[in-house]
Amino acid sequence: MISEPQSLAELVEYQEGSVVSRVLMRNDGGVLTLFAFAEGQGLSEHMTPHDATVQVIEGEVDVTIGDDRHTVRAGDILHLPASVPHALFGGQPFKMLLTLLKKP
Repeated sequence: MISEPQSLAELVEYQEGSVVSRVLMRNDGGVLTLFAFAEGQGLSEHMTPHDATVQVIEGEVDVTIGDDRHTVRAGDILHLPASVPHALFGGQPFKMLLTLLKKP
């Protein structure tokens, strides 16, 4: 990653019918990944052994964590607890930054 200010929204572009991802940083402590989801795209239910956060950059996304459903909008951040099933669905295009935090 370039060590200068960057616009997150400009670092990844939408592609029709696709999910585009770009790893911004990776080390032993975790991974920062920027995503652009085309309309109707998302991530099916899954779990990870690590805590994570979703920070929406553009648009909005519905996030299910266990039995709870949240609408996360541009400027919002949401914690995804480790070992709890979660899924994401965007009825409209959206961009998000996923921060995966590995335990030391």
